[in-house]
Amino acid sequence: MDKPVGSKVWFIADGYWPAVSNGLFPSHEAICVLNPGKKDANIEITLYFEDRDKMDGFKAVCKAERTNHIRMDKIKNEKGESVPQGVPYAMMVTSDTEIIVQYSRMDTTQAEMALMTTMAYPIE
Repeated sequence: MDKPVGSKVWFIADGYWPAVSNGLFPSHEAICVLNPGKKDANIEITLYFEDRDKMDGFKAVCKAERTNHIRMDKIKNEKGESVPQGVPYAMMVTSDTEIIVQYSRMDTTQAEMALMTTMAYPIE
């Protein structure tokens, strides 16, 4: 593909990692990244909250012509901090090359598990 596809800045307005899990599957969320380009994407994630300062320094890489499902329950920022559970937040995902970003949440707080997914909002 000659022309870059995707965007370098994406927003996800509805982040939430449930503090409770029920059954065999843990509640979790993921930023799903597709990098159709020819160079690796260096990704940074910033979290924004209603009642506290933002958290930044979360980093990941999506290799060229690959995908990366960044599990928010497993990532830590440069200070060693984890994403807080049970707290609503929003995310800004930036990359040094064009990528495609989707968000998904697995909510297992009840026996009837729920999966939610949405495309992130790209900035041109």
